Amino acid sequence: MPKRTLRMVIAYDGTEFCGWQRQPGRRTVQGELERALQQVTTARVRTFASGRTDSGVHALGQLVSFKTTSHLSPEVLHRALNALVPDDIVVLTVEETTAGFNAINHALTKRYRYVLHDGPLRDVFSRRYCWKLWHRLDEQRMAQAAQVLVGTHDFASFQSKGSPRQSTVRTVVDLQVRRVEGGDLVFVEVEADGFLYHMVRIIVGTLVAVGTGQRPAEWVGEVLQARDRKQAGITAPAQGLFMLAVRLPPQHDSPQIRQAFERQAQRPLVPPGLWTLVPP
Repeated sequence: MPKRTLRMVIAYDGTEFCGWQRQPGRRTVQGELERALQQVTTARVRTFASGRTDSGVHALGQLVSFKTTSHLSPEVLHRALNALVPDDIVVLTVEETTAGFNAINHALTKRYRYVLHDGPLRDVFSRRYCWKLWHRLDEQRMAQAAQVLVGTHDFASFQSKGSPRQSTVRTVVDLQVRRVEGGDLVFVEVEADGFLYHMVRIIVGTLVAVGTGQRPAEWVGEVLQARDRKQAGITAPAQGLFMLAVRLPPQHDSPQIRQAFERQAQRPLVPPGLWTLVPP
């Protein structure tokens, strides 16, 4: 029987996972998802995700593709997978796609959101999903400083050791810093054609140094030009980072995929005190 290509959008709470990628003896999102797929299809299935999130990092909209010889419809697979995956994973959509589609190779850009909390009291319900800061952030200065990172640059200063790449040049197509209206949450959203190891978390750590007044806004440009990780800010903690959405080329996009990403980006009040979202 010929193999079909399917893709899904999933969300997960990364707190109890050792990242996306399968690892022997460790609990990972890929491992749990492939275990459920094997139960449903009665065959081993290899999945491909658009981004390999690290330990503790969450996803509101992770795109995953896989091939299978199963005759089950996307609707049946959707229901069956959600009955089998653990409670910290949910499958949002499943659909058939063109042969040869791969979630890694066909992603034009990926968008991440980092959540900062700078209120006077910690929110016990959001502690797993944000970086708690005790200094009120100047989000406008952060937004001003961030603009130097938009465009095609060598982001060597924003890469941790551990995952070497042939090139450290990436194109950031959008970088926004905004405070949720009337609240204690600040979102940093970064969209790019690709990311280096810990790139978003180092960008956030660098912008926080500006937002707390430790560094001037112009310093971010100096860090970029230095191409030296030691010149940048700290690596922000993993728990505040969410994979938000994936942008696909028109020939591979679909209304179902797009709607799933949009719904996740605008979801309200989960968990209490954290998701009071205002669309950008």
